[in-house]
Amino acid sequence: MDLIIVESPSKAKTISKYLKGKYRVDASGGHIRDLPQKTLGVSIDKNFEPKYVTSPGKEEVIGRLTEAAKKADKVYLATDPDREGEAISWHLQSVLGLSEDGENRIEFNEISPRAVQNALEHPRKINYNLVDAQQARRVMDRLVGYKLSPLLNNKIQSGLSAGRVQSVALRLVVDREREILAFVPEEYWNVTAELQDGEKKFSPFKAALEKKNGKKFKISNKEEADETLAALGAGSYSVASVKKSVTKSHAPAPFTTSTLQQDASNKLGLTAPETMLMAQHLYEGMDVEGGEHIAFVTYIRTDSTRVSSEAQAMAKEYIESRYGKEYYPEKPNFYASKKGAQDAHEAIRPIDLARTPESVKKMLDKKHFNVYKLIYERFVASQMSEAQYDSMQFEVANGEYGFKASGKSLKFAGYTAVYQETKKDDEEETKGLLPPLEEGDGLSCLALKPEQKFTKPPVRYTDASLVKAMEDKGIGRPSTYASIISVLNKRRYVEKDGKYMKPTDVAFRITDLLMHYFTDIMDVGFTASMEEKLDEIEEGGKDWHSIIGDFYPPFEEKLRFANTDGNEETDILCEKCGSRMIRKTNKYGKYLACSNYPKCSNIVGEEGPEITDTPCPKCGELMIVRMGKFGKFLSCPNYPECKSTLPYGEKKEDVLEGICPECGKPAKRLRSKKGKIYYGCSGYPECKFMSWDIPTGEKCPECKSPIVKTPKGRVKCSNKDCRYQPPQPPQEENKQEQHD
Repeated sequence: MDLIIVESPSKAKTISKYLKGKYRVDASGGHIRDLPQKTLGVSIDKNFEPKYVTSPGKEEVIGRLTEAAKKADKVYLATDPDREGEAISWHLQSVLGLSEDGENRIEFNEISPRAVQNALEHPRKINYNLVDAQQARRVMDRLVGYKLSPLLNNKIQSGLSAGRVQSVALRLVVDREREILAFVPEEYWNVTAELQDGEKKFSPFKAALEKKNGKKFKISNKEEADETLAALGAGSYSVASVKKSVTKSHAPAPFTTSTLQQDASNKLGLTAPETMLMAQHLYEGMDVEGGEHIAFVTYIRTDSTRVSSEAQAMAKEYIESRYGKEYYPEKPNFYASKKGAQDAHEAIRPIDLARTPESVKKMLDKKHFNVYKLIYERFVASQMSEAQYDSMQFEVANGEYGFKASGKSLKFAGYTAVYQETKKDDEEETKGLLPPLEEGDGLSCLALKPEQKFTKPPVRYTDASLVKAMEDKGIGRPSTYASIISVLNKRRYVEKDGKYMKPTDVAFRITDLLMHYFTDIMDVGFTASMEEKLDEIEEGGKDWHSIIGDFYPPFEEKLRFANTDGNEETDILCEKCGSRMIRKTNKYGKYLACSNYPKCSNIVGEEGPEITDTPCPKCGELMIVRMGKFGKFLSCPNYPECKSTLPYGEKKEDVLEGICPECGKPAKRLRSKKGKIYYGCSGYPECKFMSWDIPTGEKCPECKSPIVKTPKGRVKCSNKDCRYQPPQPPQEENKQEQHD
């Protein structure tokens, strides 16, 4: 029996159902090999060759697939039809020992019986241009991310990451926020007249003031508004011109990955990662009622608006039978894809138009249904006739001032019978035609409404608008938009204010640091041109090693400068390995670090450790001051035998406060790791008393718990369940204590 290998178990289940047991279908669960997680995994001195290792947890999968491949008459690699899918197939071919020249690669744009069978009849060899394009992207992203992230951790704070595309997307969000912060609103005024024909035969209509002496006119303040209103009040209104026409609105193109994410965000309120998860399930196949397992839509990672002739024929039959022949255009609609789009796949569409949203509503949960309905209706609409409107426009004159009024009514629904496009925030819809007036007709003014306005700052990015910006600027590719947004949220570089993205403080610091040292990587144009170079590898015109080779040396030079900027080599030797120490500076000040990092991670305070008079609570040795990632702390000099540490604080004689109720010794004011003040016995470790409030040295006569004094001067029993009320200090004295 032949073996077909796909990525996901869900996809395997769908294909197995369609092939009715004639083939064995198994899943790799994505990549079985990748770059190592904890090391660079790229041989910089060997032409940037990647070092692949088995992906964590994939040993069992590889064993199972290896045994299945040995028993199979033929092995087909049916991973996704894109660069990533091609690379997964190549890794499978290598690990399973399949022939490099074997025609065992199959692909399909939709998971349907017809498409799968057609793919099995036309197997091909691995496309190494696609594999190289994926390798180049993976290696470049690893070099940038692996090298930049430690720089951020050292200079800003730990736990940060950078990425070739991620950091540029973050810059867009930060730049927009700075535009908003720098924005100064400007005052302006709108004037609207409510007008009616002189004989009052028809309903009133509204017209907006637009011109003065035939030129665009803007009112900047109240004085100008009052002056204009006075002039209008003294004049009379009449129809200066009438324009009647039939306007047309063309159907929108079927969805690409980007436009699907934008529409799902605007209409359904879904994030880009949520949308892609729902779409992935609809593509791979889902369990539905009645024990069926069905795939609903075509491949969901595409930037092409192309539709196959078979799909167009299917749409024509559906539209004409359901809506009428007038709803299908004289010639099928074709849509031009954006420059640089990969045209290997169709646009996103339903596999079978007979599977209407109404017919599957009970099969799917709410989110899956809404995404399917959106895809279905957008595709059907994309193949339909234009919508037509009867439109009318008036120019209204009052002396030197000109007003404009417009209205329209639907004449023929066309594609709008199925799908409504999202209006922009600043669009105002005008419904209904204006009254049937003629040029020269006099008008009476029922009301004149002045309205003060202020210009608004740029709007923060949403998932939808950030995806659109990345697509328009050539940053990333359709398959990466959702993951980039996911990382920005997961790393807390942005926080959501409703549906809008607001950069956090650390986002500004990351962007500023990277802009200071790596202006090219953070440049939108540079990132877009790099995407084009990576695309050239897929087209077969570029060796991927040369593209990385051109990029890396200047990047490494900038990285070296960034890492050593403000650093100074010293004659001090490392106590652990003997290497020279380097004087470095971070946000906490200067410290010494071993030049043999990362093999030796020794760091100490400036010019060596400072000895304190604080004894180690475990072994009694006087503790020393060390410098860590989060600033100074006290460490036992017997490390690593004794690993005791304490927060860095005030000197011993400055922190005695209160009396221990257990042994009578002075209490010390201390600070916890989280910065909260508490009080402990100075006789530690013999006496281990501690309290969050100042101990008075006395005990409660009723429950024997310590009597304590709060920072505000109130004396109380430390047992919150005890009702004993100790005498309070005199009011004046208490106030003086607080003042001191």
